[in-house]
Amino acid sequence: MSAIAKTETATSRAGKPSKIGKPALMSVEDAKALDVGRMTELFKAHLNPGQLHFMKLLGFHRVKVERAEGMYYIDQNGRKILDFFGGFGSLAFGHNHPRILEARRRFQEEKRHEIAIAFMSQYAATLAHNLAQCSPGDLDMVFLGSSGSEVMEAAVKLAERAAGPKRPKIVYAENSFHGKTKGVLAVTDGKLYRGEFRLTDNTVRVPFGDSEAVENAFRTDPEIGAIVLETIQGGGGIIEADPAFWPALRVLCDRYGVIWVADEVQCGYGRTGRFYAFEHYGVVPDITALAKSLGTGKAAIGAMIARRDIYMRAYGTPKTAMIHAMATFGGTGEACITAIEGLNVLYDEALMENAETIGAYLIERLNALKEKYPRIIKDVRGRGCMVGLEFQDFSQTLPAVLRPMVAMLDDKLKGSLSGFVGALLLRDYDILVAFTEYNRNVIRLEPPLIVGREHVDTFADALDSLLSRGVVSIVRDFVKSQMD
Repeated sequence: MSAIAKTETATSRAGKPSKIGKPALMSVEDAKALDVGRMTELFKAHLNPGQLHFMKLLGFHRVKVERAEGMYYIDQNGRKILDFFGGFGSLAFGHNHPRILEARRRFQEEKRHEIAIAFMSQYAATLAHNLAQCSPGDLDMVFLGSSGSEVMEAAVKLAERAAGPKRPKIVYAENSFHGKTKGVLAVTDGKLYRGEFRLTDNTVRVPFGDSEAVENAFRTDPEIGAIVLETIQGGGGIIEADPAFWPALRVLCDRYGVIWVADEVQCGYGRTGRFYAFEHYGVVPDITALAKSLGTGKAAIGAMIARRDIYMRAYGTPKTAMIHAMATFGGTGEACITAIEGLNVLYDEALMENAETIGAYLIERLNALKEKYPRIIKDVRGRGCMVGLEFQDFSQTLPAVLRPMVAMLDDKLKGSLSGFVGALLLRDYDILVAFTEYNRNVIRLEPPLIVGREHVDTFADALDSLLSRGVVSIVRDFVKSQMD
Protein backbone atom coordinates (compact mmCIF):
# COMPACT_ATOMS: atom_id res chain seq x y z
CA MET A 1 0.00 0.00 0.00
CA SER A 2 1.35 3.44 -0.90
CA ALA A 3 2.00 6.12 1.69
CA ILE A 4 -0.91 8.12 0.26
CA ALA A 5 -3.25 5.15 0.52
CA LYS A 6 -2.17 4.49 4.10
CA THR A 7 -2.86 8.09 4.99
CA GLU A 8 -6.27 7.94 3.41
CA THR A 9 -7.05 4.73 5.31
CA ALA A 10 -6.16 6.37 8.64
CA THR A 11 -8.20 9.48 7.87
CA SER A 12 -11.93 9.90 8.26
CA ARG A 13 -14.13 11.19 5.49
CA ALA A 14 -14.35 14.50 7.31
CA GLY A 15 -10.61 14.93 6.79
CA LYS A 16 -9.74 14.47 10.43
CA PRO A 17 -7.36 11.77 11.69
CA SER A 18 -9.16 8.73 13.03
CA LYS A 19 -8.54 7.70 16.63
CA ILE A 20 -5.53 5.42 17.08
CA GLY A 21 -6.40 2.32 19.05
CA LYS A 22 -4.60 1.86 22.38
CA PRO A 23 -2.50 -1.32 22.58
CA ALA A 24 -2.96 -3.79 25.42
CA LEU A 25 -0.84 -1.75 27.82
CA MET A 26 -0.34 -2.53 31.46
CA SER A 27 -0.81 0.22 34.03
CA VAL A 28 1.36 1.19 36.98
CA GLU A 29 -1.10 -0.61 39.24
CA ASP A 30 -0.86 -3.69 37.02
CA ALA A 31 2.92 -3.60 37.43
CA LYS A 32 2.68 -3.33 41.21
CA ALA A 33 0.37 -6.34 41.33
CA LEU A 34 2.60 -8.73 39.34
CA ASP A 35 3.58 -11.89 41.18
CA VAL A 36 6.96 -13.57 40.72
CA GLY A 37 5.54 -16.05 38.22
CA ARG A 38 4.22 -13.38 35.89
CA MET A 39 7.36 -11.27 36.37
CA THR A 40 9.41 -14.27 35.28
CA GLU A 41 7.25 -14.73 32.18
CA LEU A 42 7.62 -11.10 31.14
CA PHE A 43 11.37 -11.04 31.87
CA LYS A 44 11.86 -14.13 29.73
CA ALA A 45 9.63 -12.84 26.94
CA HIS A 46 10.87 -9.28 26.69
CA LEU A 47 14.10 -8.69 28.61
CA ASN A 48 16.92 -11.22 28.89
CA PRO A 49 16.24 -14.98 29.04
CA GLY A 50 19.93 -15.78 29.54
CA GLN A 51 20.21 -13.45 32.52
CA LEU A 52 17.11 -15.07 33.99
CA HIS A 53 18.95 -18.38 33.83
CA PHE A 54 21.64 -17.07 36.20
CA MET A 55 19.07 -15.42 38.45
CA LYS A 56 17.43 -18.81 38.89
CA LEU A 57 20.75 -20.46 39.73
CA LEU A 58 21.26 -17.98 42.56
CA GLY A 59 17.67 -17.94 43.76
CA PHE A 60 17.02 -14.32 42.83
CA HIS A 61 13.96 -15.24 40.76
CA ARG A 62 11.99 -16.10 43.91
CA VAL A 63 12.23 -12.56 45.26
CA LYS A 64 9.82 -9.72 44.50
CA VAL A 65 11.05 -6.61 46.26
CA GLU A 66 8.08 -4.69 47.64
CA ARG A 67 10.07 -1.92 49.26
CA ALA A 68 13.54 -1.08 50.54
CA GLU A 69 14.77 0.95 53.46
CA GLY A 70 18.23 1.62 54.85
CA MET A 71 20.30 -1.57 54.75
CA TYR A 72 17.41 -3.84 53.80
CA TYR A 73 15.21 -5.05 50.97
CA ILE A 74 11.74 -6.25 52.01
CA ASP A 75 10.22 -8.93 49.79
CA GLN A 76 6.66 -10.05 49.03
CA ASN A 77 6.57 -12.14 52.20
CA GLY A 78 7.83 -9.40 54.48
CA ARG A 79 11.29 -10.97 54.64
CA LYS A 80 14.09 -8.46 55.32
CA ILE A 81 17.18 -9.05 53.18
CA LEU A 82 20.42 -7.48 54.42
CA ASP A 83 22.12 -5.73 51.50
CA PHE A 84 25.87 -6.39 51.34
CA PHE A 85 25.68 -6.12 47.53
CA GLY A 86 24.97 -2.40 47.40
CA GLY A 87 24.22 -2.36 43.69
CA PHE A 88 27.91 -2.86 42.84
CA GLY A 89 28.68 0.29 44.78
CA SER A 90 25.61 2.32 43.76
CA LEU A 91 23.98 2.62 47.18
CA ALA A 92 26.22 4.71 49.40
CA PHE A 93 23.18 5.85 51.40
CA GLY A 94 21.33 2.57 51.47
CA HIS A 95 17.77 2.52 50.26
CA ASN A 96 15.48 5.54 50.28
CA HIS A 97 17.42 7.93 52.50
CA PRO A 98 14.83 10.41 53.85
CA ARG A 99 16.80 13.56 52.99
CA ILE A 100 17.19 12.48 49.39
CA LEU A 101 13.51 11.55 49.09
CA GLU A 102 12.56 14.96 50.50
CA ALA A 103 14.83 16.86 48.09
CA ARG A 104 13.32 15.02 45.13
CA ARG A 105 9.78 15.59 46.42
CA ARG A 106 10.33 19.34 46.73
CA PHE A 107 11.81 19.52 43.24
CA GLN A 108 8.85 17.72 41.73
CA GLU A 109 6.28 19.80 43.58
CA GLU A 110 7.93 23.04 42.54
CA LYS A 111 7.70 21.95 38.88
CA ARG A 112 11.29 22.91 38.19
CA HIS A 113 12.78 22.56 34.74
CA GLU A 114 14.49 19.29 33.88
CA ILE A 115 16.44 19.31 30.63
CA ALA A 116 19.68 21.25 30.88
CA ILE A 117 20.65 21.26 27.23
CA ALA A 118 18.43 24.18 26.13
CA PHE A 119 19.21 26.70 28.88
CA MET A 120 21.83 27.07 31.54
CA SER A 121 20.85 25.04 34.58
CA GLN A 122 21.35 26.21 38.14
CA TYR A 123 21.34 22.56 39.20
CA ALA A 124 24.02 21.40 36.77
CA ALA A 125 26.13 24.45 37.63
CA THR A 126 25.80 23.80 41.38
CA LEU A 127 26.59 20.11 41.06
CA ALA A 128 29.68 20.89 38.97
CA HIS A 129 30.81 23.40 41.62
CA ASN A 130 30.30 20.85 44.39
CA LEU A 131 32.23 18.14 42.55
CA ALA A 132 35.12 20.56 41.97
CA GLN A 133 35.09 21.37 45.70
CA CYS A 134 35.24 17.65 46.56
CA SER A 135 38.08 16.97 44.10
CA PRO A 136 41.75 17.50 45.01
CA GLY A 137 44.33 19.44 43.04
CA ASP A 138 43.09 21.23 39.96
CA LEU A 139 40.35 18.77 39.00
CA ASP A 140 37.62 21.30 38.38
CA MET A 141 36.08 20.91 34.90
CA VAL A 142 32.98 18.71 34.90
CA PHE A 143 31.03 16.79 32.27
CA LEU A 144 27.70 15.30 33.35
CA GLY A 145 26.31 12.11 31.85
CA SER A 146 23.86 9.41 32.82
CA SER A 147 26.06 6.34 33.51
CA GLY A 148 29.54 5.16 34.33
CA SER A 149 30.05 3.94 30.79
CA GLU A 150 29.02 7.33 29.39
CA VAL A 151 31.37 9.36 31.56
CA MET A 152 34.23 6.94 30.95
CA GLU A 153 33.58 7.35 27.22
CA ALA A 154 33.84 11.09 27.78
CA ALA A 155 37.06 10.67 29.77
CA VAL A 156 38.75 8.53 27.14
CA LYS A 157 37.69 10.88 24.34
CA LEU A 158 38.95 13.88 26.28
CA ALA A 159 42.30 12.22 26.96
CA GLU A 160 42.75 11.16 23.35
CA ARG A 161 41.87 14.57 22.00
CA ALA A 162 44.03 16.42 24.51
CA ALA A 163 46.97 14.12 23.75
CA GLY A 164 46.66 15.03 20.08
CA PRO A 165 46.60 13.10 16.80
CA LYS A 166 50.28 12.12 17.00
CA ARG A 167 49.70 10.26 20.29
CA PRO A 168 46.47 8.29 19.81
CA LYS A 169 47.37 5.14 21.79
CA ILE A 170 45.85 4.34 25.17
CA VAL A 171 47.26 2.00 27.82
CA TYR A 172 44.89 -0.15 29.88
CA ALA A 173 45.30 -2.95 32.42
CA GLU A 174 44.67 -6.66 32.60
CA ASN A 175 41.41 -7.54 34.38
CA SER A 176 40.06 -4.05 33.84
CA PHE A 177 36.42 -3.09 33.50
CA HIS A 178 35.40 0.37 32.27
CA GLY A 179 31.94 -0.23 30.83
CA LYS A 180 30.04 -2.07 28.11
CA THR A 181 29.61 0.65 25.50
CA LYS A 182 31.69 0.13 22.42
CA GLY A 183 34.29 2.83 22.99
CA VAL A 184 35.32 1.78 26.50
CA LEU A 185 35.16 -1.89 25.55
CA ALA A 186 38.49 -1.27 23.83
CA VAL A 187 40.04 -0.63 27.26
CA THR A 188 38.00 -3.30 29.07
CA ASP A 189 39.86 -6.57 29.48
CA GLY A 190 37.16 -9.16 29.25
CA LYS A 191 36.43 -11.62 26.43
CA LEU A 192 32.86 -11.98 27.67
CA TYR A 193 32.10 -8.32 27.05
CA ARG A 194 34.38 -7.66 24.11
CA GLY A 195 32.95 -10.67 22.26
CA GLU A 196 33.39 -10.37 18.54
CA PHE A 197 32.85 -6.62 18.35
CA ARG A 198 35.25 -4.74 16.10
CA LEU A 199 37.05 -2.39 18.47
CA THR A 200 39.59 0.35 18.02
CA ASP A 201 43.15 -0.89 17.67
CA ASN A 202 44.88 2.01 19.42
CA THR A 203 45.28 0.29 22.79
CA VAL A 204 48.19 -1.24 24.70
CA ARG A 205 47.61 -3.81 27.49
CA VAL A 206 49.81 -4.02 30.60
CA PRO A 207 49.63 -5.92 33.90
CA PHE A 208 47.75 -3.99 36.59
CA GLY A 209 50.00 -2.23 39.07
CA ASP A 210 53.24 -2.98 37.20
CA SER A 211 55.19 0.29 36.98
CA GLU A 212 58.04 -1.34 35.03
CA ALA A 213 55.62 -2.52 32.35
CA VAL A 214 54.06 0.94 32.20
CA GLU A 215 57.43 2.65 31.89
CA ASN A 216 58.53 0.23 29.20
CA ALA A 217 55.37 0.95 27.21
CA PHE A 218 55.78 4.72 27.59
CA ARG A 219 59.50 4.61 26.70
CA THR A 220 59.21 2.37 23.66
CA ASP A 221 56.05 3.73 22.09
CA PRO A 222 55.97 7.51 21.58
CA GLU A 223 52.40 7.27 20.24
CA ILE A 224 51.03 6.53 23.72
CA GLY A 225 49.15 9.58 24.94
CA ALA A 226 46.95 8.27 27.77
CA ILE A 227 46.59 5.54 30.38
CA VAL A 228 43.23 4.42 31.81
CA LEU A 229 43.12 2.54 35.13
CA GLU A 230 40.65 1.69 37.88
CA THR A 231 42.20 2.73 41.17
CA ILE A 232 40.80 -0.48 42.64
CA GLN A 233 39.67 -3.13 40.18
CA GLY A 234 36.08 -4.07 40.96
CA GLY A 235 35.16 -6.50 38.21
CA GLY A 236 38.61 -8.06 38.51
CA GLY A 237 37.82 -9.18 42.06
CA ILE A 238 38.73 -6.19 44.30
CA ILE A 239 42.36 -5.95 43.24
CA GLU A 240 44.62 -3.23 44.64
CA ALA A 241 47.99 -2.23 43.30
CA ASP A 242 50.95 -1.85 45.62
CA PRO A 243 50.67 1.62 47.22
CA ALA A 244 54.03 2.60 45.70
CA PHE A 245 52.63 2.12 42.21
CA TRP A 246 50.51 5.26 42.16
CA PRO A 247 53.21 7.85 42.98
CA ALA A 248 55.44 6.07 40.46
CA LEU A 249 52.67 6.28 37.86
CA ARG A 250 52.28 10.01 38.46
CA VAL A 251 56.01 10.53 37.95
CA LEU A 252 55.99 8.44 34.75
CA CYS A 253 53.00 10.28 33.29
CA ASP A 254 54.65 13.63 33.98
CA ARG A 255 57.98 12.48 32.56
CA TYR A 256 56.53 11.12 29.31
CA GLY A 257 53.65 13.58 28.93
CA VAL A 258 50.96 10.87 29.24
CA ILE A 259 47.46 11.76 30.47
CA TRP A 260 46.27 9.63 33.41
CA VAL A 261 42.57 8.75 33.58
CA ALA A 262 41.47 7.30 36.93
CA ASP A 263 38.24 5.30 36.78
CA GLU A 264 36.56 5.83 40.18
CA VAL A 265 33.06 4.83 39.08
CA GLN A 266 32.92 1.95 41.58
CA CYS A 267 35.68 2.69 44.09
CA GLY A 268 35.07 6.44 44.39
CA TYR A 269 32.49 8.52 46.23
CA GLY A 270 33.74 7.71 49.73
CA ARG A 271 33.59 3.93 49.42
CA THR A 272 37.18 3.40 50.58
CA GLY A 273 37.11 6.03 53.33
CA ARG A 274 38.22 8.90 51.08
CA PHE A 275 36.18 10.69 48.45
CA TYR A 276 38.43 9.20 45.77
CA ALA A 277 40.41 6.01 46.27
CA PHE A 278 43.51 7.64 44.73
CA GLU A 279 43.59 10.10 47.65
CA HIS A 280 44.99 7.32 49.84
CA TYR A 281 48.21 7.55 47.84
CA GLY A 282 48.73 11.32 47.81
CA VAL A 283 48.39 11.65 44.03
CA VAL A 284 45.99 13.33 41.64
CA PRO A 285 45.17 12.08 38.11
CA ASP A 286 44.53 14.31 35.12
CA ILE A 287 40.98 13.06 34.57
CA THR A 288 38.66 11.00 36.72
CA ALA A 289 35.08 9.74 36.62
CA LEU A 290 32.28 9.05 39.11
CA ALA A 291 28.86 7.43 38.70
CA LYS A 292 26.94 4.76 40.65
CA SER A 293 26.50 6.29 44.13
CA LEU A 294 26.57 9.80 42.69
CA GLY A 295 22.91 9.18 41.85
CA THR A 296 22.18 7.96 45.42
CA GLY A 297 20.31 4.96 44.03
CA LYS A 298 17.58 7.29 42.76
CA ALA A 299 18.96 8.91 39.62
CA ALA A 300 21.02 7.85 36.62
CA ILE A 301 23.94 10.28 36.66
CA GLY A 302 27.70 10.22 36.22
CA ALA A 303 30.43 12.83 36.08
CA MET A 304 33.82 13.24 34.47
CA ILE A 305 36.09 15.66 36.32
CA ALA A 306 39.23 16.93 34.60
CA ARG A 307 42.06 19.40 34.96
CA ARG A 308 41.13 22.68 33.34
CA ASP A 309 44.24 22.79 31.13
CA ILE A 310 43.49 19.28 29.81
CA TYR A 311 39.86 20.15 29.16
CA MET A 312 40.66 23.44 27.44
CA ARG A 313 43.28 21.78 25.27
CA ALA A 314 40.57 19.51 23.88
CA TYR A 315 37.42 21.63 23.90
CA GLY A 316 38.51 25.14 24.76
CA THR A 317 37.34 27.08 21.68
CA PRO A 318 33.86 27.86 20.32
CA LYS A 319 34.70 25.65 17.35
CA THR A 320 35.54 22.62 19.51
CA ALA A 321 33.24 23.24 22.48
CA MET A 322 30.41 21.07 21.19
CA ILE A 323 32.48 18.06 20.18
CA HIS A 324 31.56 16.37 23.44
CA ALA A 325 29.11 18.65 25.23
CA MET A 326 26.41 17.28 27.54
CA ALA A 327 23.83 15.10 25.81
CA THR A 328 20.06 15.46 26.16
CA PHE A 329 19.83 13.77 29.54
CA GLY A 330 23.18 14.90 30.87
CA GLY A 331 22.63 17.05 33.93
CA THR A 332 18.85 16.82 34.12
CA GLY A 333 17.39 18.85 36.97
CA GLU A 334 16.10 16.04 39.16
CA ALA A 335 19.28 13.99 38.75
CA CYS A 336 21.40 17.00 39.70
CA ILE A 337 19.44 17.95 42.80
CA THR A 338 19.55 14.30 43.86
CA ALA A 339 23.34 14.31 43.52
CA ILE A 340 23.66 17.72 45.22
CA GLU A 341 21.74 16.51 48.26
CA GLY A 342 23.66 13.24 48.26
CA LEU A 343 27.04 14.99 48.44
CA ASN A 344 25.82 17.05 51.38
CA VAL A 345 24.53 13.94 53.17
CA LEU A 346 27.85 12.19 52.54
CA TYR A 347 29.72 14.84 54.53
CA ASP A 348 26.99 15.79 57.03
CA GLU A 349 26.62 12.20 58.23
CA ALA A 350 30.37 11.43 58.15
CA LEU A 351 29.80 8.41 55.93
CA MET A 352 33.35 8.29 54.60
CA GLU A 353 34.66 8.02 58.14
CA ASN A 354 32.09 5.33 58.82
CA ALA A 355 33.14 3.42 55.70
CA GLU A 356 36.75 3.43 56.86
CA THR A 357 35.95 2.37 60.44
CA ILE A 358 33.30 -0.26 59.74
CA GLY A 359 35.20 -1.48 56.69
CA ALA A 360 38.22 -2.18 58.90
CA TYR A 361 35.95 -4.09 61.29
CA LEU A 362 34.50 -6.12 58.40
CA ILE A 363 38.00 -7.08 57.23
CA GLU A 364 38.92 -8.00 60.82
CA ARG A 365 35.91 -10.34 61.10
CA LEU A 366 36.63 -11.90 57.71
CA ASN A 367 40.30 -12.46 58.50
CA ALA A 368 39.23 -14.29 61.65
CA LEU A 369 37.07 -16.55 59.48
CA LYS A 370 39.99 -17.05 57.09
CA GLU A 371 42.06 -18.35 60.03
CA LYS A 372 39.18 -20.58 61.09
CA TYR A 373 38.54 -21.98 57.59
CA PRO A 374 41.92 -21.86 55.77
CA ARG A 375 40.93 -24.71 53.45
CA ILE A 376 37.89 -22.71 52.28
CA ILE A 377 38.87 -19.02 52.35
CA LYS A 378 41.91 -18.09 50.30
CA ASP A 379 42.12 -14.31 50.69
CA VAL A 380 40.49 -11.23 52.18
CA ARG A 381 41.35 -7.89 50.57
CA GLY A 382 40.17 -4.36 49.94
CA ARG A 383 39.49 -1.34 52.08
CA GLY A 384 36.50 0.51 53.44
CA CYS A 385 33.21 -0.75 52.04
CA MET A 386 34.85 -2.41 49.05
CA VAL A 387 36.04 -5.85 50.12
CA GLY A 388 36.84 -9.01 48.20
CA LEU A 389 36.40 -12.46 49.75
CA GLU A 390 38.17 -15.10 47.68
CA PHE A 391 37.51 -18.81 48.17
CA GLN A 392 39.86 -21.64 47.34
CA ASP A 393 39.40 -22.98 43.81
CA PHE A 394 37.68 -26.35 44.03
CA SER A 395 37.18 -26.75 40.28
CA GLN A 396 39.83 -29.47 40.07
CA THR A 397 39.70 -30.84 43.61
CA LEU A 398 36.05 -31.47 44.36
CA PRO A 399 35.50 -34.68 46.32
CA ALA A 400 34.46 -37.56 44.08
CA VAL A 401 31.08 -37.79 45.80
CA LEU A 402 30.21 -34.28 44.57
CA ARG A 403 31.24 -34.58 40.95
CA PRO A 404 28.04 -36.19 39.65
CA MET A 405 26.01 -33.46 41.34
CA VAL A 406 28.13 -30.60 40.07
CA ALA A 407 28.24 -32.03 36.55
CA MET A 408 24.67 -30.89 35.99
CA LEU A 409 25.42 -27.27 36.88
CA ASP A 410 26.16 -24.36 34.58
CA ASP A 411 29.82 -24.09 33.59
CA LYS A 412 30.12 -20.76 35.38
CA LEU A 413 29.26 -22.40 38.69
CA LYS A 414 31.21 -25.67 38.49
CA GLY A 415 33.73 -25.57 41.30
CA SER A 416 32.67 -22.03 42.19
CA LEU A 417 32.16 -21.99 45.92
CA SER A 418 31.30 -18.28 45.80
CA GLY A 419 28.17 -19.02 43.76
CA PHE A 420 27.08 -21.74 46.18
CA VAL A 421 27.79 -19.59 49.23
CA GLY A 422 26.07 -16.53 47.78
CA ALA A 423 22.93 -18.47 46.88
CA LEU A 424 22.73 -20.07 50.32
CA LEU A 425 23.39 -16.79 52.14
CA LEU A 426 20.29 -15.45 50.42
CA ARG A 427 18.15 -18.56 50.89
CA ASP A 428 19.05 -19.47 54.46
CA TYR A 429 20.30 -16.24 56.04
CA ASP A 430 18.51 -13.40 54.17
CA ILE A 431 21.76 -11.76 53.03
CA LEU A 432 22.57 -10.48 49.53
CA VAL A 433 26.16 -10.35 48.23
CA ALA A 434 27.75 -9.56 44.88
CA PHE A 435 29.72 -11.68 42.45
CA THR A 436 32.73 -11.06 40.25
CA GLU A 437 32.89 -11.19 36.47
CA TYR A 438 36.50 -12.24 36.02
CA ASN A 439 37.12 -14.44 39.05
CA ARG A 440 34.32 -16.83 39.88
CA ASN A 441 35.89 -17.57 43.27
CA VAL A 442 35.42 -14.03 44.60
CA ILE A 443 32.47 -12.51 46.41
CA ARG A 444 32.35 -8.73 46.40
CA LEU A 445 31.13 -7.06 49.58
CA GLU A 446 30.06 -3.48 48.87
CA PRO A 447 27.52 -2.58 51.55
CA PRO A 448 26.07 0.93 51.76
CA LEU A 449 28.26 3.39 53.65
CA ILE A 450 25.59 3.58 56.39
CA VAL A 451 26.54 0.03 57.43
CA GLY A 452 27.00 -0.55 61.16
CA ARG A 453 28.91 -3.03 63.32
CA GLU A 454 25.66 -4.90 63.96
CA HIS A 455 25.24 -5.48 60.20
CA VAL A 456 28.81 -6.74 59.91
CA ASP A 457 28.22 -9.09 62.83
CA THR A 458 25.02 -10.41 61.24
CA PHE A 459 26.86 -11.08 57.99
CA ALA A 460 29.99 -12.58 59.57
CA ASP A 461 27.99 -14.81 61.92
CA ALA A 462 25.89 -16.05 58.99
CA LEU A 463 28.97 -16.79 56.90
CA ASP A 464 30.56 -18.60 59.84
CA SER A 465 27.44 -20.73 60.25
CA LEU A 466 27.33 -21.54 56.55
CA LEU A 467 31.02 -22.43 56.24
CA SER A 468 30.80 -24.65 59.31
CA ARG A 469 28.68 -27.03 57.21
CA GLY A 470 31.79 -27.91 55.20
CA VAL A 471 32.29 -27.93 51.46
CA VAL A 472 30.45 -31.19 50.81
CA SER A 473 27.30 -30.05 52.61
CA ILE A 474 27.43 -26.58 51.03
CA VAL A 475 27.52 -28.06 47.54
CA ARG A 476 24.82 -30.60 48.36
CA ASP A 477 22.59 -27.90 49.83
CA PHE A 478 23.06 -25.74 46.76
CA VAL A 479 22.28 -28.55 44.34
CA LYS A 480 19.19 -29.40 46.40
CA SER A 481 18.10 -25.76 46.17
CA GLN A 482 18.06 -26.11 42.39
CA MET A 483 15.60 -28.99 42.70
CA ASP A 484 13.16 -27.11 44.94
